[in-house]
Amino acid sequence: MRPLRVALFGSPAFALDTLEGLRRRHELVLVVSQPDKPAGRGLGVKPAPVAERARELGVELWQPTRLKSDEAFTCRLAEAALDVAITAAYGRILPRAVLDAPRHGVLNVHASLLPKYRGAAPVQWALIHGEEETGVSIMQTEAGLDTGPVRLQRRIAIEPYETAPQLMNRLATLGAEAVLDALDLLATGVLPSTPQDDDAATLAPLLSTEDGHIRWSESAADVFNRYRGVAAWPGTSFAVGGLRVKVTELPVAPSLGEAAGVAAGVEVGGAAGGAAAVADPGTVLAVGGEGVMVAAGSGAVRLVRVKPPGGKAGSPR
Repeated sequence: MRPLRVALFGSPAFALDTLEGLRRRHELVLVVSQPDKPAGRGLGVKPAPVAERARELGVELWQPTRLKSDEAFTCRLAEAALDVAITAAYGRILPRAVLDAPRHGVLNVHASLLPKYRGAAPVQWALIHGEEETGVSIMQTEAGLDTGPVRLQRRIAIEPYETAPQLMNRLATLGAEAVLDALDLLATGVLPSTPQDDDAATLAPLLSTEDGHIRWSESAADVFNRYRGVAAWPGTSFAVGGLRVKVTELPVAPSLGEAAGVAAGVEVGGAAGGAAAVADPGTVLAVGGEGVMVAAGSGAVRLVRVKPPGGKAGSPR
């Protein structure tokens, strides 16, 4: 089987495994990534991880600001005689001219089991919603938001304490393996194409800063799942006296009964240890050597390390 002529559209680290796999197994003609952007406190210009790696490898790199109006890029894409293009967290919607340029169109490496979690943050929302299984979908890209036919899927279990960065790393590896399998099938003309069930679709929009705010009325498990999902950004936080305090370590406590047990013999905020099981959500149940125990809608969570505004992370005691 001859190598395919391939272009990769990708920006963050999630796409690096796919880049490496494509260059080993196929002819990686060019890489398209987001323009370099200011980053860090000094706001020095920094390339996206995929752009940086393409430069290291000497692969032809394009970083168009606007895909639709960049005539030089559109012409280059048409000249490249691509068999297929791959997108992996590129971060922009592709115009029709780009979708139609490769002979087999564009395949997207999407980090969910489509049609669930269409959108920009599928890993994060799968964790926030307490999913126990996820995977990657190799999808034929269309004009809609992750609506194209699914060409191939791979499934994995989500580990109970896995955070978004950890799960993203595993899915990046799985996605690279899946897209190479899909290209093998594409080259031999036997890659399936299954339309999505739009009625079963769920959305995974970009996170906002508010998505990291603790909802004390939710169960302890839901608070912990949100903490896992927003671990990379925006992080977990709660308000105290008009200030927002960030939580950098938050293991889950399974029940208010456990909280009452921990409260015995230590300083208790708001209620005696024996009353802990009926405390209102957001009530401090206990302060001790392992942190601060706070009541949730059901169960309790322990704040182990927090970071006040302008301060350093440390124990909330």
